[in-house]
Amino acid sequence: MRAALHAEWTKLRTVSAPAWLVLAAAAATVALGALASRAVTCEPGCGLDATKISLTGLQLGQAVVAVLAVLAVGDEYRTGMIRTTLTAVPARSTLLAAKAAVVAGAVLAAGVVGVGGAMVAGRLILPGQGFAHLPATDGATLRAAVGSVLYLVLIALLSLGVATLVRDAATAVGAVLGLLYLLPILLMVVSDPDWQRRLRRLTPTEAGQAISHTVGVDTLPIGPWSGLGVLALWALAALLAGAALLHHRDA
Repeated sequence: MRAALHAEWTKLRTVSAPAWLVLAAAAATVALGALASRAVTCEPGCGLDATKISLTGLQLGQAVVAVLAVLAVGDEYRTGMIRTTLTAVPARSTLLAAKAAVVAGAVLAAGVVGVGGAMVAGRLILPGQGFAHLPATDGATLRAAVGSVLYLVLIALLSLGVATLVRDAATAVGAVLGLLYLLPILLMVVSDPDWQRRLRRLTPTEAGQAISHTVGVDTLPIGPWSGLGVLALWALAALLAGAALLHHRDA
């Protein structure tokens, strides 16, 4: 396992695209969060969730980490390098575990910088937009910040699993972006509010992003940690399915 981890880490840090994507994920999370904070105003008693607004950048950062994770597998199939990789690491489950660990580590670093930067930007910008009290150390705010970093890591692992399933980077990116952005839109056309609420509990982004809410948590379709658990199950299912197909089919 140590040799597989070293090999995957070497690939990640010596190829320019992954490094730029890690930086882009952090920058996108901060930039969109800052823009959202600048765009909103709050009159006294407006009831808006300042933490959620600061973390708006997750909507863009998740797309970047998804592409990063897909390329960790898809590029090797595109170039044929996967045959060399499997020769060096014939234990395919070990190979996928090493890829998952390295991608998760890179996204964790990007998430800490991106979410931390977005929270700081929100605290600097939102008071000028009418937000009088911005707690930084209360339990809900810390939960939202830590959970949002984990959210990005789980999105990356889900994307890695999907890429391993389909073995084509373009197809995998399309499938993952559909899950992240198209599926929530489709849920909006469900006319029955009870069914819409049930389905939102099962959707990876709708459930997972409950973790970033600090206001009106009781009105959400699913609790913050439970929602993140739903996303974790999606990621686990994708990785297990990808591992099964990786083990039983040729490169």
